[in-house]
Amino acid sequence: MIAETVAAPPAAETAKTRGRNKTKLITAIKDIRLLTERWRRNGKSIGLVPTMGALHEGHQSLIREARRACDRVVVTLFVNPLQFSPAEDLETYPRDLKKDLRLVSAEKVEVLFAPAKEDMYPEGFSTRVVPSDRLTQPLCGQSRPEHFTGVATVVAKLISQVRPHRAFFGQKDYQQWLVIKRVLADLNLGCEPILLPTVREADGLARSSRNVYLNKEERAVAPALYQALKLAEGMLQVGERNPKEVLEAVRKRLRSEPLITIDYVSVRNADTLEDLNILTGRVLVAVAVRLGKARLIDNILVDLASGS
Repeated sequence: MIAETVAAPPAAETAKTRGRNKTKLITAIKDIRLLTERWRRNGKSIGLVPTMGALHEGHQSLIREARRACDRVVVTLFVNPLQFSPAEDLETYPRDLKKDLRLVSAEKVEVLFAPAKEDMYPEGFSTRVVPSDRLTQPLCGQSRPEHFTGVATVVAKLISQVRPHRAFFGQKDYQQWLVIKRVLADLNLGCEPILLPTVREADGLARSSRNVYLNKEERAVAPALYQALKLAEGMLQVGERNPKEVLEAVRKRLRSEPLITIDYVSVRNADTLEDLNILTGRVLVAVAVRLGKARLIDNILVDLASGS
C-alpha cells in the first residue's frame, strides 16, 4: 500500500518545486516495483539508500549524495531479522517511522520503502545468499558468523525489488560494503555500490543508530575509538610498517578506558581483508568494542602508496 506525506514548503516555492518535496511511503513490494519500472522506462536513474531506520546525519549524507547523483531516490527502511543473532538487539533496535519519514521528506526523497517482515520473508522462505568466507570470516564475522549472510540476502532482495542503478553505503560498515560489492558483481544485479566517508560527531565518534544506547559516562569515552584509529593513521604516515606495532598502539589506547571491552583490533588489506605481515598498499585499520549496551565499530583507510 502507498501513503503520502508532504513536507511544508516555503511560501516562495513554485508549484514545480513543491512537487519535489513529497515523499511517498510505500510498504508493498508490488507497488515499489511498478513505480521504479515506470521511472526506468522514462529514462530516470535511481539511487537506493538501504537503512534499518533510526535515521541520523550519516544517513542524510548518503541521501544527499544519492540526490546529487541520481534522478530519483528510494530510501529503504527494514530492520532485518536475518542479520541479528539470538543474543543481539533485534527487539530493542531503535525504531521511529514518523521521525524517519520527516527526515527523508526534508531531503526531498521520492520514496521511503518500508516493507513488512511478512512480505520480505513469507512463510516457507528458505533461500539465503551466502557470500565468500574470505570476506565474511574476519573482523565482525568472528563474533557474528551469520550476520553477513543476512545482510547479503536482504540487500539482494531490496536490489531486485527496487532495481536501482546505484546504492549508497557508509564507510563505517566497510566490511559490509565489501561483501555487498562482491555479491552485486557475482549475481549481475546491475547496481553500482558507492562508498561514502563516515560521518562523525564533533569529537570524532562515528554516527550510528546504536549511539542512543550510550549513557552519559559511556558517551564521554566513546571517542577513544576514533582517537585510537587516528593514532594508527599517524604511525602509518610517518613510516611504521610493522602491523604488530600498530595493533599494540591501538589496543593500548582502547584499554586505557576501563568501560571499553575490545571485540577486535585488526590491520588488513583494504581490498581483500587479508592479513598483512608488512603494511603496504591500501590498508584498513578496523576496531570493534563493547561499551555498555552498545557494540561500536569504526575504521580508517590509509593508502600507503599515495601517502593518504
